[in-house]
Amino acid sequence: MTNHLVFEVGTALIIVAGAALLAGRLKFSIIPFLILLGMVVGPHAPHFGIIDLRFIESSEIIEFFGRVGVLFLLFYLGLEFSVGKLIRSGRSIVVGGTIYVALNFVLGFIYGWSVGFPIMETFIIAGLLSVSSSAIVAKVLVDLKRTANSETELILGIILFDDIFLAIFLSIMSGLLLGGSTTILGTITSVLISLGYMILFFIIARKGAPLLNKLLNIKSNEIFILVIFASLFFVAGFSEKLHVAEAIGALLLGLVFSETEHRERIEHLVIPFRDFFGAIFFFSFGLSIDPFSLGGAVWLALGAVILTIISNFVAGMISGRKAGLSHKASSNIGLTIVSRGEFSIIVANLGLAGGLMPILKPFTAVYVLILAILGPLLTKESKNIYQVMNRIFRWENKRKPKKHEAEGRS
Repeated sequence: MTNHLVFEVGTALIIVAGAALLAGRLKFSIIPFLILLGMVVGPHAPHFGIIDLRFIESSEIIEFFGRVGVLFLLFYLGLEFSVGKLIRSGRSIVVGGTIYVALNFVLGFIYGWSVGFPIMETFIIAGLLSVSSSAIVAKVLVDLKRTANSETELILGIILFDDIFLAIFLSIMSGLLLGGSTTILGTITSVLISLGYMILFFIIARKGAPLLNKLLNIKSNEIFILVIFASLFFVAGFSEKLHVAEAIGALLLGLVFSETEHRERIEHLVIPFRDFFGAIFFFSFGLSIDPFSLGGAVWLALGAVILTIISNFVAGMISGRKAGLSHKASSNIGLTIVSRGEFSIIVANLGLAGGLMPILKPFTAVYVLILAILGPLLTKESKNIYQVMNRIFRWENKRKPKKHEAEGRS
């Protein structure tokens, strides 16, 4: 039995590795490949002798590996962010991030409500439509050599602001969905506990760095990584006991460690685990979806995709222009941040854990799959898209750009 289990897990990892090789060869995001392959195999897949692509015995351990992947993804995100970084980010990032989150969330809420979702499902729809994929956006910027572009700082700032929104949103929704309260007072209490828990970590991050620097001053990498991982899993598990999403516990711990002088050492050790378990997360998400169940969610997801592309482009144009960027650079912003991925799935999983409608899973799968593919393509073709839009709106003919307005490079 054990040998069979190990063989099944090994088969799953071979599939994941094959998807990674294919994505690398095509120079494309690995996320849609992993989700698609996960959907192709699973309980409904054929059985070829010893090659069992149904992954019946190993499904629980693959799902657990996927949960570990979420923890590492959010933990690493916390390491990349710091409370001080937001303070130093400047007015343009706060304004741009607010415009981006508010426009996407409001339109997402209106969309969810208009298609007939109940109130909690509508909030989840609004939340998952509001969060870009940091992983895909960062990878596209590097692959297309746009890290030095004039708009890239604002793009990363909006992503940072979006991540903060995600943390707050998940904390609030955790209290509402996982708190188990049925009264208004109980619900408010659950939400306040979640927010108080998050604020506590912010305080520890700002005030506890000196003590943590001493505690983490460990020479042995073996002992160091044991301490870090033990802290990660304990905090994530403890967060769940308080009805705060375990992913948020991981993010908050990363936030605390980001303020220490050991941040780069932790990042260096965590990245391989983030990439390995993160890949399994997307595969396990696809594995849990029956492709024959997607029919009822396709049109809902397509509507959400169209709405997201339009709202992201508008938000990018407004944010860029308010920051003093050209129309071309501003259009690059909206076309770059349209990708959706890991965080939309995390929001949907929270809704499912709270007992919301099962259609959230196929809806999110189709939505993420389409935008994980379209996002990088829209970014790559941003120059041609801008030229078409400029012929319609004649931005360049309306006024000459000021000298301080840097043009976004294609």
